[in-house]
Amino acid sequence: MKIVVDAMGGDHAPRVVVEGAIAAVKEYGVEVILCGDKDKITPWLKKEKYSGSNIEILHTPEAIDMCEPAANSVRRKRNSSIVLGLSLIKEGKAGAFFSAGNTGAVVCAATLELRMLPGIERPGIGIVTPTLKGPAFIIDVGANIDPKPNQLLQYGIMADAYCRDILNKDNPSVGLLNIGEEEAKGTDFMREVHELLSKSKLNFIGNVEGKDLFSGKCDAIISDGFVGNVALKVSESAAEAMQAFLKRRLLGNIMGKIGLFFLMPSLKRFKKDIDYAEYGGAPLLGVNGVVIIGHGRSNARAIKNAIRVADEEIKRKVNDKISEAIKNN
Repeated sequence: MKIVVDAMGGDHAPRVVVEGAIAAVKEYGVEVILCGDKDKITPWLKKEKYSGSNIEILHTPEAIDMCEPAANSVRRKRNSSIVLGLSLIKEGKAGAFFSAGNTGAVVCAATLELRMLPGIERPGIGIVTPTLKGPAFIIDVGANIDPKPNQLLQYGIMADAYCRDILNKDNPSVGLLNIGEEEAKGTDFMREVHELLSKSKLNFIGNVEGKDLFSGKCDAIISDGFVGNVALKVSESAAEAMQAFLKRRLLGNIMGKIGLFFLMPSLKRFKKDIDYAEYGGAPLLGVNGVVIIGHGRSNARAIKNAIRVADEEIKRKVNDKISEAIKNN
C-alpha cells in the first residue's frame, strides 16, 4: 500500500520532506504520494535528481499552517494537503498518512475523515521512547487533554497491542503516570482510571512517576494528553540542555578538548539513543487508518524513519490487533 506524505508539513518543508521520502523509497522500497503544492515539490525532486516511479505528487492548492486553529482550518481548507491526503486513506487508495505539520489539524482531520475504530472513543498520540531497559511506549502525548477514565483504559489496550506487534514484547507491562506510586495517590479521576486498569486483562503494574519515564520500569505508560505532552516537552528540553552543557564543559579547556576526541564515538552513540529522528513519527492510535505524526522540526532522517514506521504498521495490521484487543477486554 502507498504511503501518503504531507509535503507541506513541518518547519523545513517541502525540502526535507522530499529528501526523506526519496531516502525511504530507496532504503525500504515503499511507494509514496507527496501531497502539496506541485510547483514547490517538483524543484526539490529535480534537485535530488530523482526520476523513479515510486514517488508521485498529488497537487493540493492549500496548506494548513502550524499556527492555525485546528478545527477551523480543517473546515475551511478542504483542499489542503492534510485533508486531501487523509481522504486517500478513506478511499482505500493508500495505506497510511504521515505529516510533520499542524498536529491539531492532523488529529481533527483524521478523526473526521477516517472516524474511530469500533470501541474507541478518542484517538491518542503515542511515542516510542528509549529507556534503560529498551524502548517503551507512552500514550497520550497531546491528542486528548480532557479525557474520560474509560478513554485511558482504551489507551492502555491500544498501547498493549502496539507493544506486542511493533515493539515485539510478549506480555507488556502497563503503568499509569501519576504523582505517586501508591494506589490512593492523585485525583478522583486518576483513582478511577487506576481501578479500571486494575480490573482489565492488561498486565497493569500500578502507578508510575515521572522518574520512571526512562527507567524501563514498564513497557507502556498511560497518561492524559495534557500531562503526557508536558512530560514529553520537558524530556526533550532536558535532553537538549544536557547535550549543550556537556559540550560547553568539554570545550571549555584544552584537557576537555583532548578528552572529547576520545569520547566522540561514545557521544555519537549516546546522541543516537536519545535522538527523536531515530524513532521517526508518533502513531495516532484509535482512528480507522494508519496515521503517523512527526515533530515539526523533523529532518530528512526523521521523515525517512516515520515512513518506515507507517509501513510497519500497515504490514503488521496494528489496527486489526487493536480492534481485536478492544473486543476481548
